[in-house]
Amino acid sequence: MKLQFTKMQGLGNDFMVIDGVNQQVRLSTSTIRQLGDRYFGIGFDQLLLVEPASRADIDFSYRIFNNDGGEVEQCGNGARCFARFVHDKGLSLKKEIAVETARGVIYPRLEDDGNVSVNMGVPQFAPQEIPFIADSDLIIHPLDIDGVSFAISVVSMGNPHAVQVVADVDVAPVASIGPKIETHPRFPAKVNAGFMQIISRDEIRLRVFERAAGETLACGTGACAAVVAGIRRGLLNPRVRVHTHGGELTIAWAGGSAAVWMTGPAVSVFDGTINLQGEEYAA
Repeated sequence: MKLQFTKMQGLGNDFMVIDGVNQQVRLSTSTIRQLGDRYFGIGFDQLLLVEPASRADIDFSYRIFNNDGGEVEQCGNGARCFARFVHDKGLSLKKEIAVETARGVIYPRLEDDGNVSVNMGVPQFAPQEIPFIADSDLIIHPLDIDGVSFAISVVSMGNPHAVQVVADVDVAPVASIGPKIETHPRFPAKVNAGFMQIISRDEIRLRVFERAAGETLACGTGACAAVVAGIRRGLLNPRVRVHTHGGELTIAWAGGSAAVWMTGPAVSVFDGTINLQGEEYAA
């Protein structure tokens, strides 16, 4: 059977986006891995599946799979691409839509300048919400790795993040320490590891070692988590430009129970059709 898809990217974080509204899709873990392979498949950081809404006050449901086949709760860059996709494909003519994810409802909005803003919801800090093994909710937690203590802030943006401040992201030990933070036993569901360099109160640089994906060119929820962590530490203002290897995002958070807003680009790269056989696809 033939499966139609669109390849998209947000700041270099790339996606295979599939319309599950007009075509019935069932993909096995092994098939997602094959599709995600950059040499033998389509190649992507995450696969995004657009599905019909489960209730009347929601426009769409949204499922996210890493290229290892595992399903995850949230993806900021993916949310922007999701909004662009459903508008470009005529699935919705609304400028702002309500999208149901595994960890709640988000509200992407198309801006007049072509960017997409997303209400990413209220950040969570309680250890059980991350999840993170700790006795209390602290702004900074010590995390021991190979006998060295790292000062991290833990934040859930619908998915778990551990953020640390570094002097220079270019020389930060992302490749060596990132995997050890990701799989640290104090994070039962693993975690995304963020490395944040403060340029000014309005500007940061950021690298993120993503859970089950490794370091990517950009991570939208990671940018939200980093800015939230910096604001809670008293290091940042409520609106911050975030520089990643893939480009720039703007993150805004008023603190407390306010939602985090993320604004940035979402670009369609190409449309395609792929043949899937047997149990890989259900029409």
